[in-house]
Amino acid sequence: MKEEEVFPTIGADGFGRLVAAFYRKVSTDDILGPMYPKDELHEAEERLRAFLIQRFGGPQSYSQQRGHPRLRMRHAPFKVDIHARNRWMELMTQALDETGVSEPLRAILLPYFANTATFMMNHP
Repeated sequence: MKEEEVFPTIGADGFGRLVAAFYRKVSTDDILGPMYPKDELHEAEERLRAFLIQRFGGPQSYSQQRGHPRLRMRHAPFKVDIHARNRWMELMTQALDETGVSEPLRAILLPYFANTATFMMNHP
């Protein structure tokens, strides 16, 4: 399976379930939760959902609404250290498990998430 085949396989609903499961965990997390104002979690969820849909072969709605992703720039105000990176991965892996995302999708999504989470680190 290729990256651009992920969206046709999982669809908007699949990404919606995955991201919703992830943000349910973020809302009560002691490391990631404080990075998100409680009244902005829904918007963050929508942005991640749209980004992942676009990134993995779906409609380009994210870029049409927000322009280039500029992930590092958009996350620069937040302290993303190894603890935040690892917790992000932990919660996303739990969300993948909870929503039943299986191989071969996991073989594409997990390395992408791990590499991107590492790339987002901006503090030692």
